[in-house]
Amino acid sequence: MARSIRRQLPDEDIIYFGDTARVPYGNKSRAAIVRFAREIMAFMTEHRVKMVVVACNTASSLSLPSLKKAYRVPVIGVIDPGVKEAVRVSKSGRIGVIGTRSTVASGAYDRELAKFGPPYRLFSKSCPLFVPLVENRFSNDRITYEVARRYLKGLKAKGIDTLILGCTHYPILKTVIKKVIGNVRLVDSSSAVAGEVKRAFLEKAPEACRRNRRGRMKCFVSDDAEGFRRIAGMFLKEKINVKKVAL
Repeated sequence: MARSIRRQLPDEDIIYFGDTARVPYGNKSRAAIVRFAREIMAFMTEHRVKMVVVACNTASSLSLPSLKKAYRVPVIGVIDPGVKEAVRVSKSGRIGVIGTRSTVASGAYDRELAKFGPPYRLFSKSCPLFVPLVENRFSNDRITYEVARRYLKGLKAKGIDTLILGCTHYPILKTVIKKVIGNVRLVDSSSAVAGEVKRAFLEKAPEACRRNRRGRMKCFVSDDAEGFRRIAGMFLKEKINVKKVAL
């Protein structure tokens, strides 16, 4: 997500917070996730950010309304942009989404797609093992293909033509998922979210955009800065400085 935003808004500074002490969020309760999100939001406002992107699908599905109500700074989630992109590219209207248990159970994707009405139908599947497989560098291992085949078998039987990757870790598994699911369009929400952020900046507040230097990126975590630096390299494709902070 951060990489896509940096590509589309290269002059903007980015404050990134990774809640490494409390992830994964996918098996946490709604109340806990909302509390975590509010604590992170307070941290962001201390840095006087112009906009906040809730890049986690689980946090977006459960905490977004609460954050928008409690804070004046604009907040963008990943559910709405991902669904819009899936609707744009789907030919049959049969759309799948894979995510954590909490994301799927929240029904956030179902509610968002329902706004478009027929012929669009959503078929969901939770894939809880995908995140630890990515973080332990098993993204191209035989066991990952076997897990993917078990998870995606039901979606293949539904005849979907589009699949939303409803977790920030899942794009790392694109090659595996594509081989298993076959001729299905994969939707990675990161580009759609970055596009929405850019439109918000350029259309609503063009005077706020920096245009005279390369934007800086500061990364903060709640635990294990070295572990985050290693994993983040898979996503950002660049060296980063990371600081551990207490919320």
